[in-house]
Amino acid sequence: MTSTDFAGRVVLVTGGASGMGAASARRFAAAGATVVLLDRNADGAAAVAAEIGGPEPLVGDVSDSAFCGEAVEATVARHGRIDVLVNAAGTIHRADSLGTDDADWRRVMGVNVDGMFWLCRAALPHMIEAGRGAIVNFGSIWGGVGSAGSTAYCVSKGAVHQLTRALALDHVEQGIRVNAVAPGEVNTPMLASERAAPPSAEDLQALADATIPMKRLADPDEIAAVVVFLASDDASYMTGEIVHVDAGYTAR
Repeated sequence: MTSTDFAGRVVLVTGGASGMGAASARRFAAAGATVVLLDRNADGAAAVAAEIGGPEPLVGDVSDSAFCGEAVEATVARHGRIDVLVNAAGTIHRADSLGTDDADWRRVMGVNVDGMFWLCRAALPHMIEAGRGAIVNFGSIWGGVGSAGSTAYCVSKGAVHQLTRALALDHVEQGIRVNAVAPGEVNTPMLASERAAPPSAEDLQALADATIPMKRLADPDEIAAVVVFLASDDASYMTGEIVHVDAGYTAR
């Protein structure tokens, strides 16, 4: 198996209706995998599933523990296995601590951390039984360095990085690899969300010029390429890694 051959493998991708989740789904499908999408956006998930020729998506909120367990069990019941879990679902609240109320905090943690943990916990027994499996979590540059104005998001992504490392060490002897991708600024719907007004193309280029060494935003497919690599046997000696894909942002 190479990074371009996932024939016979079943991949569950959360947050698969848009952005980097959808880009990852397209890459896995092109590599021959059966890709199951999970998202609370039913129409968006259905559109991506139809585009890649995938099965009917699973629709629900990853902050619901029961739904996470049911989604994994439904995947295994329908397709007989789960080889790869990609935790791409995420949300952001753009505010400092004083602008973050209890509901804001719980929502960010519920989606970015709790849901990821619950999905991993549900998928791991099936992977352990198979003697192999790969989990790729979505961290962020903000999980390792600070950013003003997004307190809850930064904390959640730091937790994702530590969850990735802990799970990797817990299950390395059972043939399970757990890694995370840590994107920089990517041109996705989240980049425009929670702002007073949607940023223009000029605004986004100004952001890139001011903060990114390569002077451009990433395309979601550039992140998806790394996700597929981490899930593949080409990355067989990698576990517990946080792989930054950030155009040199954290190299400074």
